[in-house]
Amino acid sequence: MSEAQLRNLRDPMLVMAFSGWSDAAQAASEAADHIVSQYDGEVVASVDPNDFYDFQSSRPIVSLDSDGDRVISWPTTEVLLCHLPMRDVVVIRGPEPNFRWPSFAATLSAIIAIAEPELVIVLGALLTDSPHSRPVPISLSSGDVAVREKYGAERSNYEGPTGINGVMVEACHIAGIPTVSVWAACPHYVATPPNPKATLAIVSRLEDLLGGPIDLGDLAARAELWERSVDDLAADDPDVAEYISNLESASDAREPEPSGDAIAAEFQRYLRRRDQ
Repeated sequence: MSEAQLRNLRDPMLVMAFSGWSDAAQAASEAADHIVSQYDGEVVASVDPNDFYDFQSSRPIVSLDSDGDRVISWPTTEVLLCHLPMRDVVVIRGPEPNFRWPSFAATLSAIIAIAEPELVIVLGALLTDSPHSRPVPISLSSGDVAVREKYGAERSNYEGPTGINGVMVEACHIAGIPTVSVWAACPHYVATPPNPKATLAIVSRLEDLLGGPIDLGDLAARAELWERSVDDLAADDPDVAEYISNLESASDAREPEPSGDAIAAEFQRYLRRRDQ
């Protein structure tokens, strides 16, 4: 691990996402991947996979290099450094581990502490009855009062099974590192990844948290194409179309009018992208 690269960062924040149980349609992990790809993220640390992964569950991948030789890539959790215009962002990504979660969380929280981030943002996505044709619901929660007040997050009242996301939130809390959890709601009837519309919604929310624009690349265009594709599939099946129509009616009925703060936040996001 190159600890020196994680020290003395520029107003650092940290984004964390794990594929698996807490990553419906891979929307959260693809949001993390988007930041890495758009800003040439450099791997500065990784977790030894032998201690935490079952290779029959998270299998290694065989690929061919530029010389045609076979290369095996082992599943692991990577720590990458990205230099965004407004700040440095550390991204942690990888599969949800299979073994020794407390040790895994302790290992990662020790790495996080080196970077001294202002905020740790834990990304997740879940399947719900939200219709694909409406804005993607995004929820923010935090156990830190100051974080809730600053970013408009709520205090989570969830009780039940949790994934590595919840374990990492607790580990950061114990270490005194402020965290916020960001969750996107994905339609359960199109659960197969990818879901670029949900990924775009997460990235848009990250702009607010990170305090500046994120290069969207072709993400917005892919989100629009995805929605049109689901529209076309639904149109071919009257039962599916009726089901989605009922979901839309229910969503519209419970969706409140945008608040002044929400409208202002969206306008600020537009201005940041325009000036990028």
